[in-house]
Amino acid sequence: MADRKLFPNSIVALPDEPTITDHGLMVNLVSPSDPAPPPMTILFSLEMGKDSAADLEAAVAAGKTVPRKSLNDDYSADQASADKLVAWLKSQGYQIVKQTPDRTGVYASASVNVIEQSLQTKMIPVIRDGITYVSAKTAPSLPADVGANVHAIVGLQPFRRAHKHFRRRFQIAGNRTALAGAQPSPNIANRPPYLPSEIAQAYGAANLTVTGNNQVIAILIDTFPNDSDLTSFWSAAGVSVSLSQIQKVNVQNGALPPPEGEETLDVSWASGIAPGAIIRIYATGSLSFTALDMALDQIITDLPNIPGLNQLSISLGLGELYMGGADGEVAVQHNKLLKLAAAGVNVFVSTGDAGSNPDQTGHSPTGPLQPEYESTDTAVIAVGGTTLVLNADGSIGSEVAWASGGGGRSTLFPRQAWQVGQGVPAGTDRLVPDVCSAADPNTGAYLVLQGSPTQIGGTSWSAPTWAGFCALINEARVTAGAPPLPYLNALLYPLLGSPCFQDITSGSNGAYSAGPGYDLVTGLGSPNIGALIQQLVQPQAPPAAAVAKAREKVVSG
Repeated sequence: MADRKLFPNSIVALPDEPTITDHGLMVNLVSPSDPAPPPMTILFSLEMGKDSAADLEAAVAAGKTVPRKSLNDDYSADQASADKLVAWLKSQGYQIVKQTPDRTGVYASASVNVIEQSLQTKMIPVIRDGITYVSAKTAPSLPADVGANVHAIVGLQPFRRAHKHFRRRFQIAGNRTALAGAQPSPNIANRPPYLPSEIAQAYGAANLTVTGNNQVIAILIDTFPNDSDLTSFWSAAGVSVSLSQIQKVNVQNGALPPPEGEETLDVSWASGIAPGAIIRIYATGSLSFTALDMALDQIITDLPNIPGLNQLSISLGLGELYMGGADGEVAVQHNKLLKLAAAGVNVFVSTGDAGSNPDQTGHSPTGPLQPEYESTDTAVIAVGGTTLVLNADGSIGSEVAWASGGGGRSTLFPRQAWQVGQGVPAGTDRLVPDVCSAADPNTGAYLVLQGSPTQIGGTSWSAPTWAGFCALINEARVTAGAPPLPYLNALLYPLLGSPCFQDITSGSNGAYSAGPGYDLVTGLGSPNIGALIQQLVQPQAPPAAAVAKAREKVVSG
């Protein structure tokens, strides 16, 4: 294959014989007489120029932003390389579904036979959770001249997909059946299920003059919530939000699955915390990585025309060990998340609901020790979870690490210069989470789903809550004449141990325990938004010598 470029990073290994794999797959157990599979859409991802990628990394690490209008021009792939790839794909029988304005992505659809022959890969049937997929068993390749600037081919193993991070009250791992019995009531003050006003008060965001006005919170998920569930929630929660503030983007213009809970939780709580903000939902239609990539590309495309889009909530993930390494799909998504961070979009990603050992489903704590991607990406803010109990007056009675909250050491991303401070373990690996907030469904959030009040939680509650808080901070900055926030982590870690955070010092998620300072269950701690606004709008910079000393001192944990 001297005249072809191989892409081993685009697949994970599958066995030669029929068996059940570590991914929960039944391989080669589909009858040859079964109907032919439908066409597949896959993503051919092209490299940005090396200098461009390095510039973006440096900007994010330094807490700087780049002009949104220059993203597609200054941080793009080579036009000639993209044109050559598109021409070759068309000649092989592919239909071009979409090309990104920055030329880094070509989405193309073809039959399994065309994909198998053109990419010289073997496609085999597999079954997972009763659903049949046709997936690549051998690494794909492209003619060397066509694939010279292509760095990954995404979507050839569609059984690998993200999962959602929401949990029902008293839910048993892997079972999404809600607790039977009386419907939860939001009318008992400062008792679960909590309302946005109660969480805002607990985290220092009550009685502020900001509501998220002129801010846009993006939500990336597979479908839209029911309008009636949103209006019922807003009414019960006593927040002034209207459906005119909800924008819906059907990314693929296709059929969407029915609401399941995640989408409703994300939109309800982002709007409940920041009732003055616009909520812009990017519905992907599925949780395949190709669909998620297409949504991220759409958000990047929209940025120059939506100046208030400064925060994005993603309550999805998959264990790092199932991602196939750092240079395939992970590298593709990192480049997109990096662009968002460099453009001033803070991306809040939930860390997961299966503790330190999530399995392939993300709902069982019996898998291998691993954190979940995308929360481990160095261009996002990873949000962990706590068990929060309020006093009768609304103050925090106790807050401990949630036993099912995700967290750990990344095997895909290196430690960044900003990740230092008391409690940060020695090492060179990226650590998650960065921050936390209430997540335990048993002391959970109020929600209306399919017309019925329910109590819900998971780190899917934490991520949109933090996205709402970010909108409040950004409004305060803009009102004060400051630009919107750059990438937050570079600003937050120097505040470790300050009044901006409540240090969570007890509780465990399995392999890791909360303790003084930073920890691998609750990160820097839960927020005091009033203090954060004061610090991030009119920052009281610590002495340079103290910052330098903190960066040198990494406490063994």
